[in-house]
Amino acid sequence: MGEFGSLALHHSWPLWERGSHFDLGHVLSSAVTDAVTPKEVGRLGVHHAGLWECALADSRLTWSGGVYDMFGLERGSVITREQALAHYSEDSRAKLETLRGYAIRHKRGFTLDVDIHAAAVGERRRMRIVAAPVCEGGAVVRLQGVKVIV
Repeated sequence: MGEFGSLALHHSWPLWERGSHFDLGHVLSSAVTDAVTPKEVGRLGVHHAGLWECALADSRLTWSGGVYDMFGLERGSVITREQALAHYSEDSRAKLETLRGYAIRHKRGFTLDVDIHAAAVGERRRMRIVAAPVCEGGAVVRLQGVKVIV
């Protein structure tokens, strides 16, 4: 089974397959999810997907409005990676950290389903993360992708 034998909800893929894993990213416009505010913070409404990025140098997160909505957090607030990870179930957080490390080391994208706890509404949600490393000069400098409620 290899390094991820116990990870049932994952898929690792080479960067050359990036286009086939980001179809939603072509349809989803972060400008739209940032401009339209849901009636109630934390309520999904049409905001069931969003774009994200994490800089590896300082773990700085950049989220579109849809990601804030999924986590039930105030749009535009500064959220550290540690604060974001606290919303993941323990099992999901462990899987994410393992697969994230593998993606960075081997320059591979990944897809992973995780469980999160939304802050504002206090409910559990199932979220799919589609991620890919961004390389500069042959080194991975950030991860970016799409998060979707499933």
